[in-house]
Amino acid sequence: MRRRPKVPPAPLPQRHGVDPVRLKLPAEGPWLTVREHLVDRLPTVDPARIDAMLNEREIVGVDGPIAPDQAFVPGTFLWFYRDLPEEVPVPFEIAVRYRDEHLLVVDKPHFLATTPRGRHVTETALMRLRRDLALPGLSPAHRLDRLTAGLAMFVIRPEDRGAYQTMFAERLVRKEYQAVARHLPGLDLPRTVRSRIVKERGVIAAQEVAGPANSESLVELVEHRGALGRYRLRPTTGRTHQLRLHMSGLGVPILGDPVYPVLLPEPATDDFTRPLQLLADVLEFTDPVTGREHRFESARTLGAWQAYGEWAGAAPAPVVGPAPQGNAR
Repeated sequence: MRRRPKVPPAPLPQRHGVDPVRLKLPAEGPWLTVREHLVDRLPTVDPARIDAMLNEREIVGVDGPIAPDQAFVPGTFLWFYRDLPEEVPVPFEIAVRYRDEHLLVVDKPHFLATTPRGRHVTETALMRLRRDLALPGLSPAHRLDRLTAGLAMFVIRPEDRGAYQTMFAERLVRKEYQAVARHLPGLDLPRTVRSRIVKERGVIAAQEVAGPANSESLVELVEHRGALGRYRLRPTTGRTHQLRLHMSGLGVPILGDPVYPVLLPEPATDDFTRPLQLLADVLEFTDPVTGREHRFESARTLGAWQAYGEWAGAAPAPVVGPAPQGNAR
């Protein structure tokens, strides 16, 4: 079996929790200098920016900074920091619920993405935790939607990553969510909802389509106060937006959902006034590395349920502020 060539360690540390970009120069090509290759290889980057990075010694090889006129050498590696988008800080903290030498479990706030994606890079849970806890090798065990608050799990040691990610992939984690939505008196609950969900790349909304089910959620009504209900959701699969789609399909879309049942105009990036009322509340599993039995519970609460007394009985879904951060139920 053909072995992959060994990749040298990066000569640049993480910046803002983000790894430097690594490029391997092709085995052959018409370029005389590294600069010529980079201009062709990075067509979305202004050549003037490449020149500036070379002049400021920001592009580095295994032997040090790349000179502006450095010759192209096939198969060599180089590293540099990519320019990051400007981001509006998410003004809520991440609370650490558990940490050992293998595992980190946190309570993520609404509006903070788990991992970098699109315009969200440094303002993500992964990058914040890498920086704040000095854990450069930290990686996600699973992904929690940006708009969903609650428990998210990360792996501290790279060698343990596969075990924890496999645990989620094989559905060995019992997950429980809370949601706030309108109360529909005629809705027969508890109920197990099964459907086929498809999500196209680049399309915001997932869809339920005809065909064999690939998603399953147990939906229960915990309690209700007039027009609102508090629901317990137990997914046994993990399709994108699964719980949001299933709740919408039952006629009780989750409060604050900007996608289901109707895709709303995207709010301003600094608008944190209408969080999705969905909370990842419980994670329970047997640790695949240590064999320990774990059960973690979120200390967060859903703001709409707490604030209910202020607008009880209102017909439209209310606009509510962000859920309080770190308050135990």
